Amino acid sequence: MQKILLFGAGKSATCLIQFLEATVTSREWQLVVAESNLQLANSKLGNSHCAKAVQVSVEDQQQRDDLIREASIVISLLPPALHFLVAASCIQWKKHLLTASYLDDKIKALEPAIRDNGLLFLCEMGLDPGIDHMSAMQLIHGIQHTGGRIHYFRSHTGGLVSPVSDNNPWHYKISWNPRNVVLAGAAGAKYLENGQVVSRTYKELFRQINAVKVKELASLAWYPNRDSLSYIPVYGLEGISTFIRTTLRYPDFIKAWDPVIQAGLTDDSNPITQTTVAQWSAAIEPLINETNRPQLEYLGLFDNTPIPVSARTSADVLQYLLETRLAMAPGDKDMIVMLHELAYTDAEGRPAATSSSLVVHGEDHLRTAMAKTVGLPLGIAAVLILDGKIKLRGLHIPILPEIYTPVMEDLARQGIHFKDEHS
Repeated sequence: MQKILLFGAGKSATCLIQFLEATVTSREWQLVVAESNLQLANSKLGNSHCAKAVQVSVEDQQQRDDLIREASIVISLLPPALHFLVAASCIQWKKHLLTASYLDDKIKALEPAIRDNGLLFLCEMGLDPGIDHMSAMQLIHGIQHTGGRIHYFRSHTGGLVSPVSDNNPWHYKISWNPRNVVLAGAAGAKYLENGQVVSRTYKELFRQINAVKVKELASLAWYPNRDSLSYIPVYGLEGISTFIRTTLRYPDFIKAWDPVIQAGLTDDSNPITQTTVAQWSAAIEPLINETNRPQLEYLGLFDNTPIPVSARTSADVLQYLLETRLAMAPGDKDMIVMLHELAYTDAEGRPAATSSSLVVHGEDHLRTAMAKTVGLPLGIAAVLILDGKIKLRGLHIPILPEIYTPVMEDLARQGIHFKDEHS
């Protein structure tokens, strides 16, 4: 009997847990959801006799090993810094591992051990990274297999509020880890544009509105996401002229987030000495204008709200404001938008272009579009591995047809499918 072990039951795990519970019940497998907050984990489960929640401290090696030793496959939705602990135990007990997080140097260093033990570690298997890789590689490989030469690639992804629930001046609500929203872009960005490498510091990322349009949606804006350059060889696009991976927001968010950064309010190293939010946020006063004032007021930056006792840095205070002022209410719906834009010359040397877009709407504040698109690729891949339909071994991200073809087919059956346009 197959046993799936999932570490983590946070915002992104809801749809994954429901998918896995339905799967193990129909097959008489087992699902174990391991979480430090047992009440949270139990709240995500139904009444299946094939699924249970257990309380665990993942830093406790004995607890961790006891669970992993009994598993057939392991999925980690823990914070990225904790993946290595799970990975080390997976190698010790010879278990496959899937995560939705970026592949980091600590996991890369395990590659020989992963390979030598005949294991599959599949990272970057969520939304972004994840579905973005798989859908992009389908397009890229399709063009290359017909003799096309790609010279322009832009990939945009954003977790946004659905238009039906868009009722605040930020045009944004929290549908994923709020800490990641606070610190998004902190590492700056590098990308290739018209043959030139472009580097942007954190304070430059939100300085301009880069517009992009997706059919049937209001105008969106993008900012460059991390180090795009490292994905050029991964995608097999050496020699390309433009290569950019971005994050999508509505333009008003970009306009108002820039002064928040410039004033240092996202700084996770800046200790708090003031006692109220208004005192703490005073540095933003010179940056206020009529365009951004509604958003900044809505966020509560000028209120005499006491700073939470637990807040230690500016980032802590800002996270508190985001969680309280931009929270999704019951019944609110979020929206995932992804758009790939490619230009190329075909086999006959003629210019051509293609775009591929994905729009997914959440059902409510729990079954969010974010939870669907982060969680379902992990669940689908886990089942495909256990069924022997993905036979790869080693350390991978989902850029190979052996992974993306069956996963994308199953995602389409779950209502997650792209619309392509060619010219």
